[in-house]
Amino acid sequence: MNYRHAFHAGNFADCMKHAVLVWLLRALARKDKAFAVLDSHAGIGRYDLSAGPAERTGEWRAGIGRLRGGAAPELADYLGVVERLGLYPGSPAIVRALLRPGDRLVCCELHPEDAMALKRAFRGDPQVAVHQRDAWEAMGALLPFPERRGLVLIDPPYEAVDEFDRVAAALVAAHRRFPGGVLAAWYPIKARAAVRGLHDALRAAGVRDVVAAEIFLREPLDASRLNGCGMLLVNPPFGFEAAMAEMLPVLLDGLGDGERGEGTAVLRLADE
Repeated sequence: MNYRHAFHAGNFADCMKHAVLVWLLRALARKDKAFAVLDSHAGIGRYDLSAGPAERTGEWRAGIGRLRGGAAPELADYLGVVERLGLYPGSPAIVRALLRPGDRLVCCELHPEDAMALKRAFRGDPQVAVHQRDAWEAMGALLPFPERRGLVLIDPPYEAVDEFDRVAAALVAAHRRFPGGVLAAWYPIKARAAVRGLHDALRAAGVRDVVAAEIFLREPLDASRLNGCGMLLVNPPFGFEAAMAEMLPVLLDGLGDGERGEGTAVLRLADE
């Protein structure tokens, strides 16, 4: 409840998460059948980087501030969406921009002020529902989708000491309720132990078809710093691994400073 994403909007982790999100949405749209998206920790939808919390931290300058205007084809779709939407878009705005008629977005946001801002942003939009409710409870109530296809984006603030455990449990539970759905969980990389625990928990639960895509700005040795981030995918769409192997190094070219341990990884954690 204390976390406010406005302080971190547009940073390197947002860039990675949202570039992957755009790719996933395009992949879902390859088929004509309608899909739904559940955004578990939605935030306010759009962020003004020139004022308020984002300007005070300035994190966006080392993120989207470096990527804007780039010509790399691997990032063209993501950067085009950001440019078209104006203020830096959070995941709800990105998802809404790429929905087709008949597709749906369901947003969960527990913070009352952020939930109200999100409701105002999507007031009167028949394709978007905004719930002020606990994300972990909502996933049990809202899955599976009536459409029987879609994406669950899990992106908590990782403030609680047990957040990695909660994410692992949510992924396992969501997979049981919605075995054909694409499940995507963003996670910070500060030190390796918590990330290994998340990966091992999915393996131990017997979840199949699991891939992790990661980007490192430096060796994850100092647990007080955000050294990188990852996206864990259950049931990734066809071509995900190959696309990430091309996209992540391009992202790192724009976001990295050449520190020791800088790099990317695409890891298959469980076969189909």
